[in-house]
Amino acid sequence: MSPLSQPLITLLSSLTARSETAPCLRAAGVVITDGAWGTQLQARGLPPGTCPDTWNLSHPDLVEQVPRAYVEAGSRIVLTNTFRANRLALADHGVTDSVEAINRAGVEISRRATGGRALVVETMADLDEARIAVVAAKATGLPVVACMVFDSGADQDRTMMGTTPEDAARALEAAGADVIGANCGQGIEGYVGICRRLVNATDRPVWIKANAGVPTLVDGEAVYATSPAQFASASRAVVDAGARFIGGCCGTTPEFIRALAREIGS
Repeated sequence: MSPLSQPLITLLSSLTARSETAPCLRAAGVVITDGAWGTQLQARGLPPGTCPDTWNLSHPDLVEQVPRAYVEAGSRIVLTNTFRANRLALADHGVTDSVEAINRAGVEISRRATGGRALVVETMADLDEARIAVVAAKATGLPVVACMVFDSGADQDRTMMGTTPEDAARALEAAGADVIGANCGQGIEGYVGICRRLVNATDRPVWIKANAGVPTLVDGEAVYATSPAQFASASRAVVDAGARFIGGCCGTTPEFIRALAREIGS
């Protein structure tokens, strides 16, 4: 059985950087990552209700436009279109026999736009699940990034399971994560304090990918009010708090990354 068909490995999203050993994960200075993927695929015609990951096989040319757009905008690291490419999620779409093919295609698509390899465990709410995923990912020999979602509690500084940034940082470092961070859940302003707490709790580089604010529903569609310029301006405080990797999550686009590149530099 290949690694990509193992249950724990399917919790992971793959990441690519511009060389075989992903030196961006060890680079000095601030590294700009990418932004949202799902909405970018929808903008290219992905129908509502369709599993985005299956497009790696049916529409690879359109999927490849996404990482290329981010690289052209200034991303030095891009993810792959494998966010739900695991057996459980793909079973809802009747394509469990294609788990490995979808994952391999997703990695190859992004590598054509960039280069090397690493693994990202992201959008995690349960610390135990995150630790299990990190241990499994480390077994591949690739660098591993581990990110939690902090969107709960009175100050929105805990995961929905009650984990604090400090607890997450210590546990993920002990599990072997090479980079530790947070993504999704809230806008960029909310991650300034969380970033600072992560930095103070670990000697690992910190990775932050915030949403473009909190969405509102307009005619049945999620609309994010934060503009690329506002996002980029607010990101300066996150970098000052110690983030080494910064990008966007839900609601962000290549224009957000382009604004980040202008504000932060590559």
